[in-house]
Amino acid sequence: MVVALLLPLIGFTAVIAQIVLLRELMVVFHGNEISLGIALAGWLFWTAAGSALAGRFAAPVPRRRMAVLQLLTAVALPLSVAAVRAVRTAFRPTTGEILGPAAMFLAALGTLSFFCLVSGALFAAGSRLYSAERDASTAEATGTVYLLEAVGSGLGGALASLVLLRYLGSMQIAFLLSALNLLAAACLARRQWRLAVVALLFVPSLAAWLETASLARLWRGFQLVETRNSVYGNLAVIQTGDSKSVYENGLAAFTVPDPAAAEEAVHYALLEHPRPESLLLIGGGLNGSLAEALQHASLRRIDYVELDPALLDLAQRHFPAEWAAVRADPRVRFHRTDGRLFLKTAGSAFDVIIVNLPDPQTAQLNRFYTLEFFREAARRLSPTGLLALRLTGSENYIGPRQADFLRCIRKTLGEVFPEVLAIPGPAIHFFAAVRRGTLAADPPALLARLAARGLKTVYVREYYIPFRMTPDRMADLETQIRPRADTPLNRDFTPVAYYLDVAWWSSRFHAGSRQIFQLAAGASLVLIVLMLGVGRFGSMPGASVVAMGFTQIGLEMMLLLGFQAVYGYVYHQLAVVIAGFMAGMALGSWLGLSSSTAFSLWSLVRLQLVAAASGLALCGLLAVSHLLYPVLALLCGLLGGYQFIVASRLWPTACTGSLYALDLAGASAGAILFSAYLIPVFGFYRSALVMAAVNLVPVLAASRSVRIWNKLDK
Repeated sequence: MVVALLLPLIGFTAVIAQIVLLRELMVVFHGNEISLGIALAGWLFWTAAGSALAGRFAAPVPRRRMAVLQLLTAVALPLSVAAVRAVRTAFRPTTGEILGPAAMFLAALGTLSFFCLVSGALFAAGSRLYSAERDASTAEATGTVYLLEAVGSGLGGALASLVLLRYLGSMQIAFLLSALNLLAAACLARRQWRLAVVALLFVPSLAAWLETASLARLWRGFQLVETRNSVYGNLAVIQTGDSKSVYENGLAAFTVPDPAAAEEAVHYALLEHPRPESLLLIGGGLNGSLAEALQHASLRRIDYVELDPALLDLAQRHFPAEWAAVRADPRVRFHRTDGRLFLKTAGSAFDVIIVNLPDPQTAQLNRFYTLEFFREAARRLSPTGLLALRLTGSENYIGPRQADFLRCIRKTLGEVFPEVLAIPGPAIHFFAAVRRGTLAADPPALLARLAARGLKTVYVREYYIPFRMTPDRMADLETQIRPRADTPLNRDFTPVAYYLDVAWWSSRFHAGSRQIFQLAAGASLVLIVLMLGVGRFGSMPGASVVAMGFTQIGLEMMLLLGFQAVYGYVYHQLAVVIAGFMAGMALGSWLGLSSSTAFSLWSLVRLQLVAAASGLALCGLLAVSHLLYPVLALLCGLLGGYQFIVASRLWPTACTGSLYALDLAGASAGAILFSAYLIPVFGFYRSALVMAAVNLVPVLAASRSVRIWNKLDK
């Protein structure tokens, strides 16, 4: 009875630890969702290794072995959180540097190794313990432990999303799990209750100390004023001298005071319009941009939409003077909602829409630079209205990687707006109008409006504007960013711009970063092909498990990135999607174990055909409703859980942990392939086609081998 209660703790601990560590790694990697796939690949790789290694060694005393592994789990999780927070400084990055793909791989593999090896070993150890104490067969033990682990995972994911992540920090959650695993180890060891109780007494003080020390390591070289988690991500307020900066998921959101950035954010866009009366400012208004916009006397209404409402709370506490100045003006209306949602529901048109956000280095930011968003913006502009955005530029030279990225945005704008203008400089200003002849491309027109409006500016002045807009500089920029025939469009479900942006930023610090992404994706595809070859040597169930692991992680990445593209707060939804997957796997495993059907190879073939169609079906459902995502995750997990039970019954000779390791190995390769290359470059639909092809391989292999059919059907 004790064993049956403790086995779900394996999945319970693993899924909550996965959510916590993935969120921590997102902060280290500046919120970039490619890091999710890389981190998941590292997680699955080490878990598969732990399961495979532990499955090959018999334990003379299964209870003792299990107790030791639970004890190691209790130690590993807090140390892993601390290691993630410290890993960035190990690469000694310069200020503003985004870690490249090689650093991402090494950081994820290094920080996740200890915990995941132990977690994977726990599955094999739990299977042996269950088999020994219940006198069960290997297939029955593997399937039952898989079910119990999935049940624990589903409960853990639900508890994390509903309670833990809302009220506790990462280190507090880690130590809570450590306490549970300490108690489990004591139950298994029977004689170690006193030691466990003494250890638990030190947990609160140790948690507080490690939380402080690890955060200081994460923000080494900065004075951390406050940090908190919100629905959209991790927020940190950093003080440097007389200024304060707000970071969201490790990316600098804004600095106060920063008059240059505040002026450039709004004045160029508002000067492009002959008489702006209504302005929609999406993000970034708390650095002084709102106050600058209020200098334009013609403005009768400013709608300010903040992507993360928690930023407004931080502004009230840390920037009270700036906050009070804009809050008191009746022309400003604050909206604590998503910018895209506001655009869809806004009842009035705007003369100017300004996207005042960082470059699309993440899928969350990328959703404000896509074809679909530009179409939404065009529908909400007045007949003489314009859309404005800024991207990182260069005074003189634009390299090939940066040019690829800028061409992508330029082409996407051109698909919607008949007139597009770009002004060169350290920040390239893009303006797009719904009607030709709206934009002022010559300095005299802007200078006349600047003088007529009596703006008190320092950085947008009569001697800066002509310099930025000299004819040769304007023509040179247009030549460099003019779209080519092979320039892709940036879309919600083909988010290529954020892939190009990350590849460009990484190449500034690490040559060949884009090639590393492509090499990693290629290596993952080769690995999948090699593992699918298992089916040709007498074990089609093994090949099917590899393909299903690949499919499951592909579906999970599609759900996570799809939610980010449509709604933009996957940092919070991460727990919900993972919980849905785990609950589905538990349900699928239970259905498989309780089924009285004599499974045959035909059953496995039918499941693979369903898996082949699953990605294509999912593509048509991603934009339906956010309420549907947990249900979709549950159905995807159900398919994988049921298939694993069928495969384990058809391959009873597999050693304990081997089938589980194949499942995780296929998922590990898929995590890299889908997140780092397929989805951002080729989009969701083509990624689903790759998923379908992989699932058809074991089906075709089985259909060509009559010997295998006959052997496994007996």
